[in-house]
This record gives sequence, C-alpha cells and structure tokens, in this order.
Amino acid sequence: MRRRAFLTAAAASAASVLGGVQAASAVTDRTLRLPAPTGPWPVGTATRALTDRTRSDPWDGAPTREIALTVFYPAAVVRGYQRAPQLAPAAAEVFKQLDAGLLHPELPTSGVDWAATLTHSYINAPALPGRWPTLLYSPAGADPRTVGTSLAEDLASHGYVVITMDHPGEASEVVFPDGRLRVIEISPAVQTDPVQSRLMMNTRFADMRFVLDQLEGPVGVYGHSAGGATAAVSLAHPKVRAAINLEGYLDTLDGELYPIAKKPLLLAGTDGFRDARFDRTWSAVMSQGGPVRRVQLSDANHWIWTDYAALAPQLQTAGLMTAAARAKLIGTSSCGVPEVRRLVRGFFDQHIKHRRDALLYGE
Repeated sequence: MRRRAFLTAAAASAASVLGGVQAASAVTDRTLRLPAPTGPWPVGTATRALTDRTRSDPWDGAPTREIALTVFYPAAVVRGYQRAPQLAPAAAEVFKQLDAGLLHPELPTSGVDWAATLTHSYINAPALPGRWPTLLYSPAGADPRTVGTSLAEDLASHGYVVITMDHPGEASEVVFPDGRLRVIEISPAVQTDPVQSRLMMNTRFADMRFVLDQLEGPVGVYGHSAGGATAAVSLAHPKVRAAINLEGYLDTLDGELYPIAKKPLLLAGTDGFRDARFDRTWSAVMSQGGPVRRVQLSDANHWIWTDYAALAPQLQTAGLMTAAARAKLIGTSSCGVPEVRRLVRGFFDQHIKHRRDALLYGE
C-alpha cells in the first residue's frame, strides 16, 4: 500500500488527547451526513470485542491482543432505538486532531463537528431472523473502522451481516464497547522499514485469521489499502469464499509477493492512484491463474472507497475543502458512492449471497 505521510507529531497529538478532554465543538460547526442505505431492510448495529490470548500485542506490549468490531445487520424493527453516531465523542476528538489535517491533510482542521454525524444504523435493534451471509471489512493503515460505515450499512440493508474491524495500535483511534479509547502507537518507520512494515502486515493477517476463526463460513472479506491486502491474503482461510482488494499493494516493501489463494478475487483501483507497483503486483497475481478480475474507477482517487466519498463533496460545498484537496482525496467523480456500492455488492451477490449457510444473527 502506498501510505499517506505518517507524521511523527501524531504520537504527541494522541498523547495530548488522552491527557485531557478538549472543548466541545462550536454549535456553528457543520454537521456532515452519510448517505442512506439503498436496500429494503433497516439496519441494526452492535459493537463487540474479541481477545486473542495466544499472542501478545506488538504495539503496546500487552500479553494478549484485543480486537474491536462493529456489526451491521438487517433489523426486524428500529422504532424506539437510537441511531448510532459515526464517531463516539472521544473518538471524534482524536479524529479532529489526528485524522483531520494531519493524517489526512486534505480534511479541514476546523468548521466541522465530527461527533455530530449519525449513521443510519440503530443501536442493538433486534436482528431480522434468518441466515444472512457474512462479510468482514479491514480498513486502511491508520484509518479506523468507522470510515467504512456507509458501505457496510448499505450491504447490511441488502441482506448481509457486515463486521468492520479495527487493528488497534495502528488505527488513529479505536473505541472498545466498554468505552476505552486507544490511539495510534505505531512508529512512522513503518513507511520505509521493511521489518516494521512486515510486522504491521503480519499483525493484520493474524487479526483477520483470529476473527475469521470465530465465525461460521462461508465468509466474504473486503478491505481498503493495507486492508485490501489483508483481505486478499485472507483467501487462504478455509472459511473465506471470496475477497475484494480495494487498492492495496500485494507485496512487501522489499518486493516479496504475498501468497494469494486461487479463489474469487476482485482487484479494484482508481485512475488517480495507479502506479507501476500496482501494475506489477496485481498482474503477478492475475498471471497465477484463478478467478481474479481487475477493475478501475475513472476520475477517482484512493479514499473514494471510504466514507470520504460522501463527506468530501459536502466539505467542498461548504467551503471547507478546496477542489484540489477533494481531487487528491477522492477524485472528481460525482458518483463515487453509488459506483463503489454497486461494484462491491455486485461481486458479493455473485460469489457469497447465493449461499445462505452463513452465520445466523438472530434470536
């Protein structure tokens, strides 16, 4: 994955957030909105945590590795249940200091109330009985799982159970179900040091295997950037039937190609983020044979696969993001959200949804 700049200042900024709660956003700050799901079912959501007691955490030295998850699912009824925020208040405060203007310099550092954006999912709403196919999502390096909310909600509204996962220690901010907040701890050296980069990716691969071990198959996996590589490598897991790599490199920093099982794999990229490394690694995987397909979105850039596809145009309209910054973040396409939704859902409808023997999420 080509990684945006990790600034050394991120660690200091994260520490300052944990050291004290900042003033609440001004009432005049803009509230951004996520697009509504397009499927026939309302969406419920719940947060979960899983602890892998067989391995230690490489970033904070804890003797166990804890993973935070959000589950989106078709709901039986949502009336009387509260809509979930995209970011919990503590996470929004970190997001304002780390993600906006630092990890993502295209985002404004003021003028937005990041805690005010609501999802279209209802907290702990009762699940619609049935056996729904399961999808698992891994975000980009440094990104929290919350920036993959819109696509997850849309998939859930069309009859999937979607689990978004964080990779704690490398995500900008992770909120656990009990309210604990963990901020980014990974060293900036991960961008250039093959040893550190391999440790990061191997930790991701192990996180994914651990979560998959807790599910009933078959499962579809998708991910963005480093999460896309994580999804592709997960094809080796016996429960994974198909995967989508949303613009992730498929090799290590020193050029070793990741082993990719010969199962249905979609390699989805953009014209704004294409380079020789993508062509080399993706072509190498395709040359190995198997059901692999490559597609490219036009007038698009790297974060069109995330919630920024919906948020950036609102920021530009409000005068909080320049046209150049929007193009650098998501491209100039005006139909990014529906394009991404159709592409991802179409692939999983073909390779996953016709199998109704996935994990049961109902009473």
